Amino acid sequence: YRIGQLYMISKHSHEQSDRGEGVEVVQNEPFDDPVHGNGQLTEKRVYLNSKLPSWARAVVPKIFYVTEKAWNYYPYTIT
Repeated sequence: YRIGQLYMISKHSHEQSDRGEGVEVVQNEPFDDPVHGNGQLTEKRVYLNSKLPSWARAVVPKIFYVTEKAWNYYPYTIT
């Protein structure tokens, strides 16, 4: 199940990528938490410029992204 959870998160990120935009993985490494145990720490930048309406693209910089940090501890995910 743990491998399946990581696979589905990766697949969703790939599906959201188009025209050179999408998801950039900044950090992806094993992590040990005293409460939840072993897990995976992932930091991603989700580029959203192509998802904005045209009027918003005119005022928002070309490099517009949201940073997401996620701690994946089977079977829990904290974002």
